[in-house]
Amino acid sequence: MNASDVMTRKIVSVRPDAAIAEAIRLMLDNRISGLPVIDAAGRLVGVLTEGDLLRRGETGTERQRPRWLEILMGPGRLAGEYVRTHGRKVSDIMTRDPVSVAPDTPLKEIVELMERHRIKRVPVLDGEVPVGILSRADLLRGLAGELDQVPAGATSDEEIREHILAELARAAWVPRDGVAITVANGVVDLNGVILDEKERDALRVAAENVPGVRAVQDHLVWVEPVSGTVIEAPRETRPGDELATGQARPPG
Repeated sequence: MNASDVMTRKIVSVRPDAAIAEAIRLMLDNRISGLPVIDAAGRLVGVLTEGDLLRRGETGTERQRPRWLEILMGPGRLAGEYVRTHGRKVSDIMTRDPVSVAPDTPLKEIVELMERHRIKRVPVLDGEVPVGILSRADLLRGLAGELDQVPAGATSDEEIREHILAELARAAWVPRDGVAITVANGVVDLNGVILDEKERDALRVAAENVPGVRAVQDHLVWVEPVSGTVIEAPRETRPGDELATGQARPPG
């Protein structure tokens, strides 16, 4: 999926010369936490978010620092902070040169950008023209749409098994030896040895996600690699059931 598949196309924006009070009303009225700042030529020049408004002179939330630290910071940085905490126009406090993406940017890259820059939304630009905004909420809507789709079920037990094995072949956490998977009448049976209890849940989830699976039976045995303690598998598990904790017994 790309940005154009999930982005919000109706852009609620603000001008750089607009009053901060106007921008705040826009955010509150539209229940959004950030606004792209677009100039008279239609170009994106910045982004204004709730984070830009956290520290303000009106609410007494400016940063308070020891005098010696202010001397080390220098007058230029202190003057810049004063503008951000007391300025009355959007251009005074907006974040300039915001991170943006193109309509064909894959969602994987967008999520990486959001995590790296610790941001909640990115403007979507076609050249220099804003055509949308993509927020975390848009990503959630895209995910919900994917989860709502009902995939076609496998037609045979062998197809189910092949789908599970193909999924596991792509995962780095899968125990390479000692795990056997069989399928009968849509019921998946997991047998063998795991070295980490988290592998149990991961194998179950991989099986449950394959269309056509009716239930998952867990007969895996966990061998704790340091002590050699063996923990038997629960009797039986099915999708949605809570896994029971097995009883440990000493090795040998």
